[in-house]
Amino acid sequence: MMKLALSPAAAGLLRALLAKAGIKRDRILLTECRSTDWHSLTFIGERHEIELRVAGPDADLICERLTRGLNEAEFAIPGQLVADIGLERPPRRNSDSSVSLFIEALTIAE
Repeated sequence: MMKLALSPAAAGLLRALLAKAGIKRDRILLTECRSTDWHSLTFIGERHEIELRVAGPDADLICERLTRGLNEAEFAIPGQLVADIGLERPPRRNSDSSVSLFIEALTIAE
């Protein structure tokens, strides 16, 4: 199995998203994660593009729970603030009945 290298901010964000879903971690597969450095005049952080795949008969329910109120959610990530988060595009139903979610986020170092 290939492991994706995640920055501490991306790893914290992923853990927070899995906690928001409220299910066992083995139900959600991280299929892609791209993080790029971001900065403004006063802040430094990372922009993240995350693709998650949810399988099983209740995939729609899990995706709805994960995305409900996503842009207003508070996340506890040590050393990071989630400045912006939301769906990059609508969820996609795959041929195996799983659902893919495409999430964009901006984390800022505290």
